[in-house]
Amino acid sequence: MNNFLSREMINFLSDEIGLDESSIELGLKLSKKNNIPLPISLWSYGLLTIKELDKLYSFLFQKME
Repeated sequence: MNNFLSREMINFLSDEIGLDESSIELGLKLSKKNNIPLPISLWSYGLLTIKELDKLYSFLFQKME
């Protein structure tokens, strides 16, 4: 994933989903530690609901087109 898309994803998580900075930072650390994508990390640790995860993936797929 390129840096622009990563920055957009973080902005989306903050602005649209409403995650605070510390939750995003925790998700980033856990995703690196466990070698899994950030959205899955946030969801698996209960920081995103399944509905929010779906909204995030919809956003990401739109950006990839």
